[in-house]
Amino acid sequence: MKALVKSRPEVGLWAESRPVPEIGPEDVLIKIHKTGICGTDIHIWNWDEWAARTVPLGLITGHEFAGEIVAKGALVDGLQIGQRCSGEGHLIGKLSRQSRAGKFHLDPATRGIGVNEPGAFAEYLRLPAFNVVPLPDAIDDEIGAILDPLGNAVHTALSFDLIGEDVLITGAGPIGIMAGAVARHVGARHVVITDVNPARLKLAADVADVTPVNVATEDLREVMARLKMHEGFDVGMEMSGNQQALDQMIEAMVMGGRIAMLGIPPGKSPVDWSRIVFKAITIKGVYGREIFETWYKMIAMLENGLDVRRVITHRFNVADFEAGFQTMRSGLSGKVVLDWG
Repeated sequence: MKALVKSRPEVGLWAESRPVPEIGPEDVLIKIHKTGICGTDIHIWNWDEWAARTVPLGLITGHEFAGEIVAKGALVDGLQIGQRCSGEGHLIGKLSRQSRAGKFHLDPATRGIGVNEPGAFAEYLRLPAFNVVPLPDAIDDEIGAILDPLGNAVHTALSFDLIGEDVLITGAGPIGIMAGAVARHVGARHVVITDVNPARLKLAADVADVTPVNVATEDLREVMARLKMHEGFDVGMEMSGNQQALDQMIEAMVMGGRIAMLGIPPGKSPVDWSRIVFKAITIKGVYGREIFETWYKMIAMLENGLDVRRVITHRFNVADFEAGFQTMRSGLSGKVVLDWG
């Protein structure tokens, strides 16, 4: 089968021929139809410090996908050959307290497809049947291929009650934009999204009913006054991994505000903890998706009118994967989807 592989310790991925995976009794074999390129994939492409210490050379990468089941192990029940699906890319252990309590997303033994284990940038993927998420007819393969990052957005957005609340999102990347769409869908009042990239702020306004703010040229306090906000934002979602953005968010929060953090600042960052303490701010770290509650929630919202398709700005055949990666690296795109048909 054709696969995209991290073959060498340098920038890039390489198309190679690899054996079709053999499946075990509790696995399924998925024929890949479409895949999404993720920020994690860009780290692996760039071969930065994190990728070099995390990803084994020779790994098939990729973890955002949609396809169909073409084979299943002898012990697999409830799934059918020909069934369309996506899947949870975090492979969990079964021995930890968190996993045994059903808190699968908190299992410390988690390994990721396309990061630690062979991934979805291939014609076929082996996946434990436990991780398979069937796709209803209302969700096509293109949207199915971006459910993984949408799940990150949903997990972050639903961390706190949003009904009637004013929400600040820092970072107008695809996940931040989708989080804005989710916040509005579930009943937030004002959703403000900040960035310094005009192209991404325009995309945010195109995709979701949000107020985009370029903090390089606009004053956030003036925007708040224009929206008739008197005390500050009730809920923050930090998606940028930028320390200045987090500092600005903390200053813009109400007393007792709540912040969900998905963005990862590089290295160690200074934090003015006194501001957090004196403003009685709650901060929650968010990683991945709640397995499988987030999947149920986002599929239900998609079936009930949540529309994030416009966050997909570029589509390429897998033969042109290099152009897809360069488009994603440019910072001028939303989600990029590769077609494996």
